[in-house]
Amino acid sequence: MSISSLESAANDNRVLSDLIRRYINEIGLILVIALLYFIFSFNAPGFNSLGNQMNILRDAAMVGIAAWAMTLVIIAGEIDVSVGPMVAFSSVCLAYLLQLEISFALSALLILLLGFGLGSVAGMLRGVFGIPSFVATLGLWSILRGLGLFMTDALPVPVEDSNVLDWIAGEIGVFPISAAAMLVIFVFFVFISHKTAFGRSIYAIGGNATAAQLCGINVRAVRILVFALSGLMSAVTGILLTARLGSGNAGAANGMEFDVIAAVVVGGTALAGGKGSLFGSLLGVLVITLIGNGLVLLGIDSFFQQVVRGVIIVLAVLINIQLLQNSRRR
Repeated sequence: MSISSLESAANDNRVLSDLIRRYINEIGLILVIALLYFIFSFNAPGFNSLGNQMNILRDAAMVGIAAWAMTLVIIAGEIDVSVGPMVAFSSVCLAYLLQLEISFALSALLILLLGFGLGSVAGMLRGVFGIPSFVATLGLWSILRGLGLFMTDALPVPVEDSNVLDWIAGEIGVFPISAAAMLVIFVFFVFISHKTAFGRSIYAIGGNATAAQLCGINVRAVRILVFALSGLMSAVTGILLTARLGSGNAGAANGMEFDVIAAVVVGGTALAGGKGSLFGSLLGVLVITLIGNGLVLLGIDSFFQQVVRGVIIVLAVLINIQLLQNSRRR
C-alpha cells in the first residue's frame, strides 16, 4: 500500500471519529429508541400495529411542538414550567370562543395571540424585571391552572361538531395531521435557530449573557421573544388538544411541562444553556413518547408509570452524559 493510500485511510478514520464525537448524543438516542422498539415489540401487545404507531405520532405531536420552543428557551439559559397549564387554558378558551359561535379561524387566531401574549408576559418578567425564569413561569403556571379550573369548575367544556376540528384531529392517508404540523413547525424552528441572527443570539446569550450584551445583542428583547414563542407553541398545542378531545379541559395536559423539559434534556440540551440541538430534542420526544406508550400497553399501573418513566429518563440522561464525556476524552 502506498504512503498516499495510508494517509487517505488515516484522514477517513479521523473524519469518521470526529463525526461520531460530534453526534455521539444523537447516536446514543437512536440506539435507545431501537432498544425500546426491541423490548416493547416482544412484550407489549399491539405495540407494532399501524394504529398504535399512529397513536405514538399523535402523542409525540402533543409534546414535540412545545418542545421545539422549549429547546430555544433552555439554550438561552432559561426554563419555562408553565407549558402544561398554558396548553390546558388555551384549549378551554378556544372551547368557550367556539361556544359563542365565533368562527374557528378567528377563534384560533385569538388563541394564538393569547399564547403569544402570555409568553411575552413571562419574558418581560425575566427580561425587564430580572425575575428568574423558573419563578416567573411557576407563578404563571399557578395562575393559569387555577383560572382554568375556576372558569370550568374542573368540568370539560364541550364544543359543537366542527369540520375543521375533525380535520385537524384526522389523518392525511394514515399520517396524523397533528404529526405533520409537528414536523412542519420543527423545520421552521431549525431554520430560525441556524439561519437567523435571532437563533445565533440565543446560543450566544445562553453561553454568556454578559458577553452577548457587550457584543451588541439585545438580550432583553431576545429573552422576551423566546418566551413569547414558547407561549405561542403552547397555544398551538392547545388547539390540537381541543381537536383531539372534542372539548376544552382545564385538567388536561397535567404534567406536560415535565415531559417537554425531559424530552429536551434527554435530547442533549444543556440546562446551563448555550448548547443543544432541535434534532436531539426530536429524538428526545420520541424516547419520552415511546416510554409512555409502551408502559400503557404493558399494563403497568398509571401511578407506577411515573416512577418507571422517571427512572428511565434519569438513566437515559446519565448514559448520554457518559457517552459525551467519553467522546471528549478521546
